Amino acid sequence: MKKKTAKVFRPTAFASPYLIATIIFVIIPLVLVLVYSFRGANGEFTFENFRKVFTDKETLRQLGQTLEIAAVSTAICLLIAYPIAYILASAPFKKMAILALLFIIPMWINFMLRIFALQSLLSMLGVKKGFGAAVIGIVYDFFPYMLLPIYTVLSNMDKSYVEASRDLGANSVVTFFKVTLPLSIPGVISGISMMFMPIFSSYAITKMMGDMNTTVIGAKIANLFEYQSIGNYGYGSALSFVLLIVVLLFMFLGTILTKRSPKAAKPVKGGTL
Repeated sequence: MKKKTAKVFRPTAFASPYLIATIIFVIIPLVLVLVYSFRGANGEFTFENFRKVFTDKETLRQLGQTLEIAAVSTAICLLIAYPIAYILASAPFKKMAILALLFIIPMWINFMLRIFALQSLLSMLGVKKGFGAAVIGIVYDFFPYMLLPIYTVLSNMDKSYVEASRDLGANSVVTFFKVTLPLSIPGVISGISMMFMPIFSSYAITKMMGDMNTTVIGAKIANLFEYQSIGNYGYGSALSFVLLIVVLLFMFLGTILTKRSPKAAKPVKGGTL
């Protein structure tokens, strides 16, 4: 009986539901997207969809604008989130928990409700729809995803490195740039990954906050699939697959940078860092 029970309750058995769900909801849809990406307007096999992705001027323009929106929004979030995360990680536990909760609570509110509220506020302040309003909306919505990874890394950082730096005669500025910042790089990379890549498909924010000339590439993909045409399905699938490859490359690059990030600055001769 014990041997039979052991065979039934192997660790791999508990992974079976997840594996089945992954096959049904991830693998099969991706295969369908890949198949449709090679289909032409008449259902024939073609590479025309992929050629169009890299040659269509409007698609390249929207892709460039998406990269611009993502880069600007991510940079603003990083500049705001890092100092706040540093302060939260340095605060006493009770104050730290309360302050961190203030940044998490907005995530409990419905996404559309938050964007509508922000849209009304910007309208009252006289901020017109466009690139700036779209960036504000993205920063507002994705800010916790940048804050929390950095805060987690800083709060779990071994404080003995900072103490050793000060014992060796380094001031606060030197300690930050040679100890704290290098140790927090994994959190920064994680925050950038969690924010930069999802912006490609966050067309709801740019649609509500931007104008006709401000959009992300995800909006084009959505529009292509709204029209019941095999040709549009093929082009939309090809564009989706190319973006998937781009996202995977960014994830791979982020993993490499995280592994190669310095653990801590080493002290140099002379008693200082």
